[in-house]
Amino acid sequence: MCPRDEAKYPSAVETMGFLSAVWSYRSLVIITLTPLILLPLPLLINDKVAECAFTLLVMAVYWLTEAMPISVTALLPALLFPLFGIMKSSEVASVYFKDFHLLLTGVVCLATSIEKWNLHKRIALKLVILVGVNPGWLMLGFMFSSAFLSMWLSNTSTAAMVMPIVEAVIQQILNAESRVSVQRRHELVGTCNPGLQLEEVKDQSMQTKEIMSNCETSKAVLCAVPEEPPPHTEVSIPEPQGRYRSRKDHLMCKGLSLSIAYASTIGGITTLTGTSTNLIFAEQINQYYPECNCVNFGNWFIMCFPISIIVLLLSWVWLHWMFLGFDFRSLFSCRKEKSEREKATAKVIEEEYRALGPLRPQEMITLVIFMLMVLLWFTRNPGFMPGWASLFSNFEGYATDATVAILLGLTLYIIPAHKPTHPKFETLISWKEFQSCMPWEIGILVGGGFALAEGTKVSGLSAWVGSLLTPLGSLPSWLIITITCILTTSVTEVASNPATITIFLPILTALSEAIQVNPLYILIPTTLCTSFAFLLPVSNPPNAIVFTYGHITVMDMVKAGLGVNIIGVLVVLLAVTTWGIPLYDLNNYPSWAPLPGAPNSTAV
Repeated sequence: MCPRDEAKYPSAVETMGFLSAVWSYRSLVIITLTPLILLPLPLLINDKVAECAFTLLVMAVYWLTEAMPISVTALLPALLFPLFGIMKSSEVASVYFKDFHLLLTGVVCLATSIEKWNLHKRIALKLVILVGVNPGWLMLGFMFSSAFLSMWLSNTSTAAMVMPIVEAVIQQILNAESRVSVQRRHELVGTCNPGLQLEEVKDQSMQTKEIMSNCETSKAVLCAVPEEPPPHTEVSIPEPQGRYRSRKDHLMCKGLSLSIAYASTIGGITTLTGTSTNLIFAEQINQYYPECNCVNFGNWFIMCFPISIIVLLLSWVWLHWMFLGFDFRSLFSCRKEKSEREKATAKVIEEEYRALGPLRPQEMITLVIFMLMVLLWFTRNPGFMPGWASLFSNFEGYATDATVAILLGLTLYIIPAHKPTHPKFETLISWKEFQSCMPWEIGILVGGGFALAEGTKVSGLSAWVGSLLTPLGSLPSWLIITITCILTTSVTEVASNPATITIFLPILTALSEAIQVNPLYILIPTTLCTSFAFLLPVSNPPNAIVFTYGHITVMDMVKAGLGVNIIGVLVVLLAVTTWGIPLYDLNNYPSWAPLPGAPNSTAV
């Protein structure tokens, strides 16, 4: 090496080391540079709109890059709004806790009891047993199990619970295939002994006895297949290459893994309590439009249940085609004899179910409370008939879904878990168990979104944004909805779902008012598409959980997730432009939404 090269080499090493150090401190760089770059905005313009815009942009960058924990970023309005003179500290603090938090608390109480007493595992295994053990049916069974559980539990808990069961089934299938391969290999190296002749047997009972004596009949020749090969015969028993015996097995593992991640997310959109994005949307609607009483648990379920079913079935077809092939005839064949892998799969699932034992009293009580909570949610204000809330006509609007959740959630701390003869008194759940399940970071994040929304209204930023978006009114409504759905689905792949919906709700609410389109027409499909984060392991907690099992690569998830994303967006657009229109009267600008330029605008 010449001296000039030696002189260059250390500088290159130093440069690489410097870049590596900068990359490791990238979060600190983003945290520091973002407010410095945006600082001219409040300094030069020096009004409340610019100062609120500064806060919004800083929070958006931090949320999208996750330079700070998203819940910590949500605390910035409590710091910056009082400093800018937008809101008093006491006023900011008062909007951090809303009806949403009570609803979340009651739902998590129920989820804690369900997980503690393994009711979720019993439901999942029972559904899988009902659909069968063919790989295609098995995938569909696990998808429906995950989707159903995700309606009531968080998608993270659902994936974390179901994936170990799937992994046990996968290992049992691979082991069964290995045993079959070894058995066939032994049969191939067996020797045929022509010295032993089998006389023709006329009596059927004699044939049965011969077969039971481990002999095979073939044209009156007895072929003795020894259990172990002779010493002089070399037998090479095939061993698995890596974790999988064949590409077919590997593809099956990929399909089953991805199906759990996607179904855990798809099922959550069905109910208002299924995902944090749905809850954020519902609470933000109540905050922006206090007179809007058109979104409740019942009509949301009517709107979204068909969406989740269609997306789930089409996603199953897509994953089946990608990883199991496009031959669906085997799913409907009337073959009586099961294959070795199907027998092994059925065995492990049945063993898992039997290990749970009979239905315990704790599970029964939890199930009753769960059904009662859902029933009260549906019948509170169904819309097509008077609900039980009408019994309190003097206090209209006082009782909400959160009231039901808190009422039944509190009973779980009162009802004893065991009979009086049990030596230790214990309720169905304890406070420590609740704390371990409660997503406190989501509560703080949503509170930060409420504070940000209130600040944009008080500062006048919402009215300013609305005036800028007025020209978009010349575009067809369906085109605007399509653009917003694609945009939010793209952003949520690299940012958390709650952060994405918190950023977009204020902008899209102002947009809908500016172009005089029913806000629900834009906000409902946007909220649903925010949950469609299927492309990357970091896009969604269920994606990350499934990815850690090592069956799939990032490219596998990108290829499969792209198809599921497209399916989800198209189905949402179909739903909102068909049965969503009469359900929410989306074609008419509602009376509870203010007109553009109105001084009492609540748009954010």
